[in-house]
Amino acid sequence: MATSNAAFVTALTTAALATVGFLAYQAAATVPTRTSAGSGPAAVAAKVPRHQQDPAALPPGSGAGERVVYSLDDNRVWLVGSGDKVIRTFEVIPGTVDPAPGVYEVTSRSNSVTGTDGTPIEHVVRFTSVDGVAIGFSAAVRETPPADMTTVPTGGIRESRRDGDAMWDFATIGARVAVIH
Repeated sequence: MATSNAAFVTALTTAALATVGFLAYQAAATVPTRTSAGSGPAAVAAKVPRHQQDPAALPPGSGAGERVVYSLDDNRVWLVGSGDKVIRTFEVIPGTVDPAPGVYEVTSRSNSVTGTDGTPIEHVVRFTSVDGVAIGFSAAVRETPPADMTTVPTGGIRESRRDGDAMWDFATIGARVAVIH
């Protein structure tokens, strides 16, 4: 009887080990292989354009602290307060001249002027220039559709009047502006 018990225990142990081995093989076969460093869920999310993710979400790599973030690719601005909290975000219409990505400071402001395209604008917040063309945020006094063709280089990044009011209150002289792609 001891021989049949030993054979029975050996048979059960062998069956259990075979089952565990088979389940381990199946589990290993369903794990994706790592072909590159950029294949995880974060990399897949990063391949989706920002505007299809959450347009209000602050883009990674846009700096830290209080600042204005301007995305050249998304034509969007974020006003970022302390603790990297987004106070406001909105879409903008870029001029014909873009600033290079980088960090700038607001250098001048004008309450009301005429833009280089002849449009009366208000709440102008300038932060750099490119080839003599001032680059800054502004709002058209009268909501007019953008001109079809202009031969004059323009650096005005146009906002709605409501968004222009928010920018004017937020971006004072010396405020940081982070331009990203």
